[in-house]
Amino acid sequence: PDSCPALCQCLEAAKTVKCVNRNLTAVPPDLPSYVRNLFITGNRLARLPADAFPAQRLPELSALNLSGNHLRAVEAGALAALPALRQLDLSGNPLVSLSPQAFGEGGSPLEELALRGALRDQGVLFSLAATLQSGALRNLSRLELADNGLLLLPAGMFTALPALRQLDLSNNSLVGLRNVSFQGLGQLQSLNLSNNSLGVLRNSTLAQFRGLPALRRIGLGRNAWVCDCAIEDLVAWLKESDQVEGKESLTCAVPDKMLGKALLKINSLDLNCSVPVDLPSQLQTSYVFLGIVLALIGAIFLLVLYLNRKGIKKWMHNIRDACRDHMEGYHYRYEINADPRLTNLSSNSDV
Repeated sequence: PDSCPALCQCLEAAKTVKCVNRNLTAVPPDLPSYVRNLFITGNRLARLPADAFPAQRLPELSALNLSGNHLRAVEAGALAALPALRQLDLSGNPLVSLSPQAFGEGGSPLEELALRGALRDQGVLFSLAATLQSGALRNLSRLELADNGLLLLPAGMFTALPALRQLDLSNNSLVGLRNVSFQGLGQLQSLNLSNNSLGVLRNSTLAQFRGLPALRRIGLGRNAWVCDCAIEDLVAWLKESDQVEGKESLTCAVPDKMLGKALLKINSLDLNCSVPVDLPSQLQTSYVFLGIVLALIGAIFLLVLYLNRKGIKKWMHNIRDACRDHMEGYHYRYEINADPRLTNLSSNSDV
């Protein structure tokens, strides 16, 4: 029962099985029951079905590495029969389907999940968010989402991860964190946001960072910081915070006049922000003022009409009489032109 699969290498003393670069198309069904560390990497599994790991066959499996297998689908229940699973690596797989029920209905003991380069498909990202929000992975302490080209994260994606200690979002294309909530991550110690496309961090995000008591390491390097008036809050926070690693090396990317300038050395004179600019409130004030002006103009116009109602009435009567006389002249000419006798009569009278 504990024989080693033909295309795998088994180390019973280390309770480890390695099936690496063997062109496997499915998980070997005859894995030894003693295995705790299983490496099935560099193969062609394509999909991980519900019966990939039969129930009660691998009671001690705690670390499972399935990276680089061309996996496209992880189906419902695929990982539900692994009661001791603590570490899972699905990195480097072109996933297009990740079932929210992949870890079963009752929750998973999983503590570490690596999905580096596996979430290029937008649908998979939302499936992962649904899985995390369902509470199925409440025991996660480490989540790696690097190298996925992510632009934005689904709202509330991390709200059901109370045990999370390390979150890696590096080497993506994140342009903002406005819809990302870090509330509830009371155990979070490390947050890596380096090598993204962040231009600024708003006050709401900075307030969340301040409210995380265990957060000691934040990576913000290699982002495209926009050094205009909106960055003042970020600069002030950097100067007072000891959470950011290597904050001295953070520099401006735009505008050109600020290129390469250290964020910690920026002051209000550099940004020319002596008068706060709040465009939305300015527009709102302008619209209100315009409405008041138009209302006054309308009221004055109606008042003028009321005060001159007699003159306007006389003017209207004069216009009506003039139009009537003009139309009668047209009517008379039409009758003359229509009757030859009247035409001759008119000619003779002219003579």
